[in-house]
Amino acid sequence: MGSPAPCSRSWSISEDSLRRYVHFASESCIQDLLSASDSHRTANGSDEWKIVTLENGVEISKRRSGSLHAFRSRWLLKSLSPQRFITVANAIDAAKQWDSDLIEARYIKDLEDNLSIIHLRFGDNSKPLFRNREFIVYERRETMEDGTLVVAVASLPKEIAAGLHQKANNAIRGLLLQSGWVVEKLEDDSCMVTYVVQLDPAGWLPRCFVNRVNNKLVMIIENLRKLAQACPINGDT
Repeated sequence: MGSPAPCSRSWSISEDSLRRYVHFASESCIQDLLSASDSHRTANGSDEWKIVTLENGVEISKRRSGSLHAFRSRWLLKSLSPQRFITVANAIDAAKQWDSDLIEARYIKDLEDNLSIIHLRFGDNSKPLFRNREFIVYERRETMEDGTLVVAVASLPKEIAAGLHQKANNAIRGLLLQSGWVVEKLEDDSCMVTYVVQLDPAGWLPRCFVNRVNNKLVMIIENLRKLAQACPINGDT
């Protein structure tokens, strides 16, 4: 009797099954993002957001989730419409702000008009958190009934990701545990922007280092604000 076949570390999944899975996973991410953006929400115990710094109108907060922290940035952007900001609030533009040595960023598959699978790959000149790492993520964009815009981005499970895209040689596949944007329209064509990120780069890095760099990631709102102001949309002035 022959030896058993080795267990596969990748799953072949139909597009319909992939769509259903991403809908389910992204719905949870969207609700978490909306909860994080609610300044009136009070949380208990370890779920509570704790303010790290508040400077020039930017609030940086964190909360522990397992061995890693999730970080949140909130900023009132005056005279900037949600529609214009949301044009650059996506996984690819955000990744470019994480690290200038992003060497590949492309859409693998569009499941629906507002639902996509994206591949992000960083080179060996990148910052330590991203060096020789890649991420296979979904991106879902939704407009709530009150006009609030939400963009949810997170990694696919490694088995599903392996079935969709072969890992690059000498690359480590990290996990974007959760991230995304909530853009709330305010008076005077301004908006309140909330960005949440929790990242596990995989491989070996000291947890204190990962948490420290995660903290810096939420500051990308400033760079994206500049991009948004330089990219007016139809009907924007």
